[in-house]
Amino acid sequence: MSALVDIDQLTLDEKLRFMEARWADLCKAEDDLPVYQWQKDILDNREGLVDRGDAEFEDWDIAKKKIAEQIS
Repeated sequence: MSALVDIDQLTLDEKLRFMEARWADLCKAEDDLPVYQWQKDILDNREGLVDRGDAEFEDWDIAKKKIAEQIS
């Protein structure tokens, strides 16, 4: 069964609930989602940085501010 939803007509609360429901549904099939080699390579590299003590971390609030500045 499928239903077409005009997203623009939903309230913000309805949109968020819809997204949460879709995400929960997608998570049920997590094992079926492909993980590509390039993604594994990036994660392996990042894990290696952490293991060697070479990873750099940033406070989440500072990171969010930087992201907001970049996209505005």
